[in-house]
Amino acid sequence: MTTRPTTIGGLREIGYRPHSVKEELRGNLITAIRDRRELFPGIVGYEQSVVPQIENAVLSGQDVIFLGERGQAKTRIARMLTSLLDAAVPAIAGCEVNDDPFTPICAACRWRVANDGDDVEIAWLERDQRFSEKLATPDITIADLIGEVDPIKVAEGRYLSDELTIHYGLLPRTNRGIFAINELPDLAERVQVGLLNIMEERDVQIRGYKVRLPLDLFVVASANPEDYTNRGRIITPLKDRFGSQIRTHYPKELAIELSIMEQERTKFASEDLTVVVPAYMKEILGEITQLARRSPEISQRSGVSVRVSIANYENLVSSALKRALRLGETQVVPRLSDLPSVVASTSGKIELETVGETSEERVIERLVQRAVLGVFNRTFSLAEFETLLAAFQKGATMSVSAELPSKEYVAQALQIPGMKGAVAKLGAQGSPAAIAAAVEFVLEGLHLNRKLNKEKGESRSTFRG
Repeated sequence: MTTRPTTIGGLREIGYRPHSVKEELRGNLITAIRDRRELFPGIVGYEQSVVPQIENAVLSGQDVIFLGERGQAKTRIARMLTSLLDAAVPAIAGCEVNDDPFTPICAACRWRVANDGDDVEIAWLERDQRFSEKLATPDITIADLIGEVDPIKVAEGRYLSDELTIHYGLLPRTNRGIFAINELPDLAERVQVGLLNIMEERDVQIRGYKVRLPLDLFVVASANPEDYTNRGRIITPLKDRFGSQIRTHYPKELAIELSIMEQERTKFASEDLTVVVPAYMKEILGEITQLARRSPEISQRSGVSVRVSIANYENLVSSALKRALRLGETQVVPRLSDLPSVVASTSGKIELETVGETSEERVIERLVQRAVLGVFNRTFSLAEFETLLAAFQKGATMSVSAELPSKEYVAQALQIPGMKGAVAKLGAQGSPAAIAAAVEFVLEGLHLNRKLNKEKGESRSTFRG
């Protein structure tokens, strides 16, 4: 690896040419597109919608606002834009605003360059040092974002109007980098005006005098569409400063929802237990979230995040894990009787359209039933169960419970004609835990199709013809 220069003179010797941050992003994006490199690994479902718009904005050198409900990867994408920055860039050592060694903008660095010339020391900024992120809240001030007069520097003998008395805020300290601000409309209007000036005019007033700060920034913001309107909490001139307004969205297909759910769930290594989640159980979890996004009982203004699917997946596996531990089973396979565990992970992430008329638990219960019915009817046709239903009509019964050992399911199921074939279609042969999960799915699907009666008890439910 070539040794990096440590002074401006050394930088000049290697022929370094500075670029603005937008030129830098653009150049690296062009290289990435030519090399057909994936820009946002782990971001699923945006390949044909959001990513092309981001590419256009970066190639055009435009600041970006992401509009979307919660849980649509807006913040993650903003953070991943740092991959388009150079691996490292030089800055004057000790500078608060990351000054370009050849064109410093702060008074202190201009003085150093004028007096010490090529002997001025430089430091190298890595990608993560060139990214700043701020969650907008109503209590944020101009001082937080832009700067304030430092009374200590004034006490040292400087005049109040001296630029060197300024303690710079987050924006100047992100000079030559990417600044991301989440939930932009939550900024007070006067602070929005300050951000407006930084993005366009570059003139900022601090304590009554102007400081010319030609900051080199790529600004990325996010907002909820409900707030980002003329009737909302955003000033129109600030909207005009963002070159591209990019609308994010929730997964449009169930397969994408499941892919994100599998990718993002928390995984723990276990030496003595094997976790197997049947495909139909994953589909049910994804279907619950997709149905919630279309439910008139749930507020769609705040959205139903993919985090619902992820948290439900984690809780479902945890419920099955507890059973396996208590029963001494080595394979963890979630069953439908574990689905009550998703109430806790769903209820905190949805907002009901009306309060008081119905409970969250009841709304979630109906979503679960619709999801199970939908997945069951996509998997089976009722004509496949003539033999099984005939057995129930002749008096066969079967009990299910979240705490019932898997081997008991196997013993019961094998005695009912037609059950073995249905379980085999779900790929559950050989594993008692998988067979138990498949049996519950078949029985509940037939019950929801009004082909079997279900009697609920305190600890178990019984299915009859």
